Amino acid sequence: MTTSTKTRETFTSRFGTLMTIIGVAIGLGNVWRFPYMVGKFGGAAFVLFYILVSVVIGVPALMAEFALGRYSRRGPVGAFAAAGLPFGTAVGWFFFAVVTAATGYYTAVIGWVLYYAVGQLAAGLHIPLDPSAILPPDHGFVLKSFVLQLVCTGAVILTCALVVIKGLRAGIERASKVVLPMLLIVILVLMVRTLTLPGAMDGVRWYILKFRFADLTPAVMVAAIGHAIFSLSLGGTFMVVYGSYLDSKESLARPAIWTVIGDTGSALLAGLAVIPAVFALGLQPTSGPGLIFATLPKVFAAIPAGAFFGCLFFIGLFGAGYLSDVGAFEVLVAGLTDNTRYTRTRAVWIVSAAVFLLAIPPTINNAIFVPWDLTFGSGIQTLGSLVAVLTVGWCLNRSAALKELGRQGEQPIPMWLFYWIRFGIPAAIGGVGVWWLLSDVFGAVKAV
Repeated sequence: MTTSTKTRETFTSRFGTLMTIIGVAIGLGNVWRFPYMVGKFGGAAFVLFYILVSVVIGVPALMAEFALGRYSRRGPVGAFAAAGLPFGTAVGWFFFAVVTAATGYYTAVIGWVLYYAVGQLAAGLHIPLDPSAILPPDHGFVLKSFVLQLVCTGAVILTCALVVIKGLRAGIERASKVVLPMLLIVILVLMVRTLTLPGAMDGVRWYILKFRFADLTPAVMVAAIGHAIFSLSLGGTFMVVYGSYLDSKESLARPAIWTVIGDTGSALLAGLAVIPAVFALGLQPTSGPGLIFATLPKVFAAIPAGAFFGCLFFIGLFGAGYLSDVGAFEVLVAGLTDNTRYTRTRAVWIVSAAVFLLAIPPTINNAIFVPWDLTFGSGIQTLGSLVAVLTVGWCLNRSAALKELGRQGEQPIPMWLFYWIRFGIPAAIGGVGVWWLLSDVFGAVKAV
């Protein structure tokens, strides 16, 4: 076993552990992506299968990534090699580069959210401001959009840097303890307001009650699996790093289960805050990624005190994305501090500069942004999750894997769970990857 020669911080408390890990898992995937995925893939069938997948695949996959990080006490750059994966160091640096590229466009999207929050505040004060001006055009180049995106992206990067530079306990864990409970309060307030709108119950029925087996198509099932991987921040990076900070006496099942509960629960609540409102106003839930940035502002404009609730919504969405972005920064900073002589401070500013530069290409237009998202987000994130579970199931010494997964005198994990990590989860994730290639890359099958 290889460990870092540098002192490794661990979380200060179980509450801090859960707030940090759940915070990085929630992200924009729950409040932005989940509602429009539900709309795109037909409602209740997608929702119920997504819940099943989050438990059956999400919990053991999280345990595997936590185990990989805690065993090596390293981030992905170092963890794969320590576990015995061939070319593990090269694989780790590859995923490091992917996270850098993904963090660039993800931070830009959080910048959009920030500007939309300002736009809702301006609407409440009767100040003319079009928040959609920040969105990139479908093609070509619009200077105003480009400049607005760079300014807001830079502001988000700075706020992430100021937290990450303080380290795990004084920075990331402390911020998570504040932001995550506030996010939950915001979602609950919005959900209550949404459910009191006339006609909202039609949306609730479509969202979680109108289930038909005929709606559970292969495309819906693959989409649910892919979104669970995306939403839980699986990918051989985020959760490997946070696993490396777990106390050696901590049961890996506990944070994995609570992460799934917190992440899936927040997604379901976000759906209840968004979809019934869309139905109540007679709008379409199938509007795709624009559901949040195009459809919801119409909802807020049509209800009493809509600007207040709109501002509250986008502040909550910003908080969700911000904690996940902090997690991405920590993956990159840990990659540098674990494998170079850079101090944390220097590593943070190097990462900040790299993220800002890689945020520039996808902010030009959607013709660049969409394939950038599909490649560095959905596609390679699925590959990273596959590599992580294969590493734990096949490359890490079996006794070491069982010891790490069961840990410190507790009952060892049942062998069926180990074999599920070894065979079942790779098969499921591999199927999602094949479908992604056939549908999104080669266009050989229809995505819906």
